[in-house]
Amino acid sequence: MRKLLLTFVLALTLCVPSLAAETWNVGTWKTAQTIQPFLYEPFANGATVKVHPFTNPGDQKAALLAGSLDMTGTTLALAIQAASRGEPIVLVASLGNKCSALVVKKGGVKSVGDLEGKKIGYVPGTMHEILLRETLTRAGLNPAKLVRIDFFDMGTALSRGDIDAYLSGEPLPTLAKRQGYGEILAYPYYGEGIGAINSGMIVRRDFVEKNPERVMEMLRAHRKATEQCMSDKAFWLETSSKMFGVELDVLRDAADNMELVWDMDDTFMKQLSALGKRMLELGIIKKEPDYNALVDRRFVDALRQGQ
Repeated sequence: MRKLLLTFVLALTLCVPSLAAETWNVGTWKTAQTIQPFLYEPFANGATVKVHPFTNPGDQKAALLAGSLDMTGTTLALAIQAASRGEPIVLVASLGNKCSALVVKKGGVKSVGDLEGKKIGYVPGTMHEILLRETLTRAGLNPAKLVRIDFFDMGTALSRGDIDAYLSGEPLPTLAKRQGYGEILAYPYYGEGIGAINSGMIVRRDFVEKNPERVMEMLRAHRKATEQCMSDKAFWLETSSKMFGVELDVLRDAADNMELVWDMDDTFMKQLSALGKRMLELGIIKKEPDYNALVDRRFVDALRQGQ
């Protein structure tokens, strides 16, 4: 295995052309827990990085499949869904862990059990949907009144009473708490064996087959951006605050519920498989994908070896 990995790395090294005229089109969300693509360019070896922000992971995947993006972030739940339907996507790195919370209108609901019959905002095909369903199921509730709402509309919908609760990613839960219209009822149950995995980076299968050297360079920048943020928390939060217009104190309060990542080790693979199994049990997918086909670990394995 090590010999094959070294051969792969050597082939990439010999094939890498000058990147000065290259442009990377990368999709992500404008959030602190998905900031890495915005920080790629200093590590891009001369390539130009065009970052395309989205609010919905389904739109990101659609843009990738249409050829508008070279690589994009997505939720791991959506990646599993796409692969289970035979869509030609490949997961090449992880992106973020944790970051979810269940928010309710202030002064109302006191426990998850009190959400019986309440309207709950969610975004289909995301890790947040899986976590919401898990949390409600463990409380013995039938999540029948789920209302589809984009993440960045959830706070407004809750504050004006269109929904009674939502489960979303940071900083929206912390922002609702600090602004006084909501409170964090619970952090979600992540499911047996699933852990706190959340999002990853995907490419099209034909793209990785034709451009392995570009994928390697993009993921090298991805790792460096991730490690820069995780090793310098002040830089990470201050940069996120300036880029995305979120108060720094909000991000500081939310920081313990966010983690930036890049690797996909054996533990990650077990967690991804456990997630897919649970999605099948919940009826979200009709069959589990081939995880070894969905995930291409050559690049993160090479990076872990110091390449």
